[in-house]
Amino acid sequence: MPEFVGAIDQGTTSTRFMIFDHAGAEIGKYQLEHEQILPRAGWVEHNPIEIWTRTAAVIQTTLQRAGLHDTDLAALGVTNQRETTVVWNPRTGRPYYNALVWQDTRTDRIAAALDRDGRGDVIRRKTGLRPDAYFSGGKIQWILENVDGVREAVDRGEAVFGNTDTWTVWNLTGGTNGGVHITDVTNASRTMLMNLETLDWDDELLSFFGIPRQMLPEIRPSSEPAAYGETIPYGPVGGQVPITGILGDQQAATVGQVCFSPGEAKNTYGTGNFMLLNTGTNLVRSQSGLLTTVAYKFGDQPPVFALEGSIAVTGSAVQWLRDQLHVISSAAQSEALARQVEDSGGMYFVPAFSGLFAPYWRADARGAIVGLSRFNNDAHLARATLEAICYQSRDVVEAMQQDSGVVLDVLKVDGGVTANNLCMQLQSDILGVPVSRPVVAETTALGAAYAAGLAVGFWQDVEELRAHWAEDRRWEPSWSQEQRDEGYAGWKKAVTRTFGWGEIG
Repeated sequence: MPEFVGAIDQGTTSTRFMIFDHAGAEIGKYQLEHEQILPRAGWVEHNPIEIWTRTAAVIQTTLQRAGLHDTDLAALGVTNQRETTVVWNPRTGRPYYNALVWQDTRTDRIAAALDRDGRGDVIRRKTGLRPDAYFSGGKIQWILENVDGVREAVDRGEAVFGNTDTWTVWNLTGGTNGGVHITDVTNASRTMLMNLETLDWDDELLSFFGIPRQMLPEIRPSSEPAAYGETIPYGPVGGQVPITGILGDQQAATVGQVCFSPGEAKNTYGTGNFMLLNTGTNLVRSQSGLLTTVAYKFGDQPPVFALEGSIAVTGSAVQWLRDQLHVISSAAQSEALARQVEDSGGMYFVPAFSGLFAPYWRADARGAIVGLSRFNNDAHLARATLEAICYQSRDVVEAMQQDSGVVLDVLKVDGGVTANNLCMQLQSDILGVPVSRPVVAETTALGAAYAAGLAVGFWQDVEELRAHWAEDRRWEPSWSQEQRDEGYAGWKKAVTRTFGWGEIG
């Protein structure tokens, strides 16, 4: 068997390709950003063609720099930004519209209407989700209703839907020349269209959005021994390599953090923050503002479920300091700037740019900076931004404890923001528990590789994967309980100031 497994990580702001060896160590990596298209307030789009072009480029560059070829790869895995919606013509390969990104809020009215007439209760029961602009169903409906000719094209078999996993795999396996139109259960569980009990598209749910079933991809396991398809010889991989793993990015990080037992949790710090708690093969319905989702399904084994707390804006708040305010010139600079002050000087920053997700679910919320005085400066703002990442994570931890009764004794963390040591120290201080970062911090790509490798026997079982996990650094809480309580009370007060600004319904 070849010595390596490859993983495509198609994220919100960039795409990377990573190659791992049998020990789960990184052998090669290359990453490219893509444009964030912001046509108007609340609208966030990507160019699917640009995403595919960048995906092809990172695969080719990684292989070249590592001195490897298609024959060195046992399998490929794909992980992706979830919910981001692409509708394209399978005969021409051209999208009908830009991809509607998970952060996009233009479908608020669709979600609000579902909740008003009682269909929201059906969505909650069948999908584990709540009606929200976050998910794919409303985005597909918007494209069908607002882009000329798409609904008629569906009837002709000339318009299909996929999240970016489906778009990527379709292109990898031939595109207009026989590309495979599939997704996995984790991505399907984020659409508001899949029934968690049947793991199939649900006709009643499809009727809520007016979505024809024929435009949807086939739902497959997250790790597929039979393979979804093979890469084409004239594509970026340069040969035929089986694609055997697909996981939505947060589920991929859960696998990469080897959270295979009920009660194990991880928190990924990226554009947003996403905390998942493994609940095993039992569907746990949240009473505290969390989502129920599929964590993974390996081959013909039963699906494993999770409670998820999704936070829309964390790392992207640091990008906002860089790109919109020009307070910093790089994301890494946020740590040095924030270290110039001992605290945030009474300032709180709630980055509700696209509403608030878990546990509040307030689409009408908008960002706010409160507690300002003449004393505050850019360093206080940088520190308040890092604190906002951590306070939002505490909101989710509190909700998880209420739903599951599980009290965390340590929080496993991963993602790009974990390179910010001050932010991780603040997370430990605000939660009051140790925070643990693994040696491979980019566990999203690693999880996709694990799913692909398990399918072809590159790794034998999950216990072998557990043996590869190693801690890189641990942060212990340094705040007093009084500091922790006072800071969190101020945060909760600040959150209430964001409500009622955006119009919905």
